[in-house]
Amino acid sequence: MKIAAVIPARYHATRLPGKPLADIAGNPMIRWVYERTRKARSIDEVWVATDDERIHAAVKRFGGNCRMTSPEHQSGTDRLAEVVKKTQWDIVVNVQGDEPLIDPAMIDAVVTCFQEDASIHMSTLKRRIRSADEIANPDVVKVVTNIHDNALYFSRSPLPFFRDGWKNLSAVGGGSLLFPVFKHIGLYGYRRDFLLTFAELKPTPLEKIEHLEQLRALENGYTIRVKTTEIDTVSVDSPEDLTRVRRLVETNGLSCAL
Repeated sequence: MKIAAVIPARYHATRLPGKPLADIAGNPMIRWVYERTRKARSIDEVWVATDDERIHAAVKRFGGNCRMTSPEHQSGTDRLAEVVKKTQWDIVVNVQGDEPLIDPAMIDAVVTCFQEDASIHMSTLKRRIRSADEIANPDVVKVVTNIHDNALYFSRSPLPFFRDGWKNLSAVGGGSLLFPVFKHIGLYGYRRDFLLTFAELKPTPLEKIEHLEQLRALENGYTIRVKTTEIDTVSVDSPEDLTRVRRLVETNGLSCAL
């Protein structure tokens, strides 16, 4: 199979405009994502997809692959689909452009799902939540799966609700959770044909309520395989997140090229 990773990147983020170009130890954030993605053993090609000339120029400066896409796209998935239409890739991994410390092993895990099961359309990751703080946080998306590790539902609310263990979240008291609750990690793999179909589907009711695009696949009856990982990510959505990443890089002596 021909396997590629595409990193959608836009300049106009609400909370942190221009974040793909934010400096982290002398390199733009988009380069951190790109170089770490290149280290994934399962990936044959890496591309950045953007509608901004500044991001395109930055990628070209460090020798990366980049394609300009329409400024009309409403999501990274739409941007991804535009790029995929012009290729013959079999599997495509959507790597978020605001994950500068992404572990290449996570990308390989998403790809492995397709190698293990020819019937799935889409794959992603989950990590066990260890504290009530995370489960109460609407920015931490939760996922429940069936016994085959296929997604049943994604939500920003506590999921599942442990009826016999608490009447409300305060009953957990911020301690360790004694039952499995999983955080969804927004790294996606797609079969090429499914991605092109998915991008043409209209937003669905649950997707609109939760503001979670992956629910569109479930509502239309498609299978999402969810592999468990012990690795977590650090997303950059705000100036505070960027400060945290810079501190982690400095403290641990990290490099964008690993």
